[in-house]
Amino acid sequence: MRQAWKPSVTVAAIIEQDGRFLLVEEHTQEGLRLNNPAGHLEPGESPLQGVAREALEETTRDFTPDGLVGVYLSRFQRPGEDVTYLRFAFRGSVGASVAGRVLDHGIVRTLWLTPEEVRASQSRHRSPLVLQCVEDHLAGKCYPLDLVTTHASVLALQGGGGGA
Repeated sequence: MRQAWKPSVTVAAIIEQDGRFLLVEEHTQEGLRLNNPAGHLEPGESPLQGVAREALEETTRDFTPDGLVGVYLSRFQRPGEDVTYLRFAFRGSVGASVAGRVLDHGIVRTLWLTPEEVRASQSRHRSPLVLQCVEDHLAGKCYPLDLVTTHASVLALQGGGGGA
């Protein structure tokens, strides 16, 4: 019997302020890489909850999404690993750093880069989606947040209940 294909669901925060984008520099197996604040969706959370959590963990700032930039499918391969990612990229804004918060394990620092700097650093991007999401945001791609619906059965996982 063939195993079911299961893409890894991720969420990303596309944050532009004063013409600069907030990126994170993080340790990876390939060395230091740049990424949008992003990470894996966890059981029991909606994509909106996930992106707010990931942005806070990776930047120490509260993230308020105001639109969906896009939904992206990409593939990452290296010896012994072949993963397909399904990314929900949300645009929004951040406030000041939250007192007492520290950057998530593996995150070295945050950077505010101009679009030109983001483009010039492509060789250091963790994924081709880093630039794709920035370019789509700059092109004005934005969809209503209610385009992404999370059924209550998913959120029930937070309380330990819920069925299939």
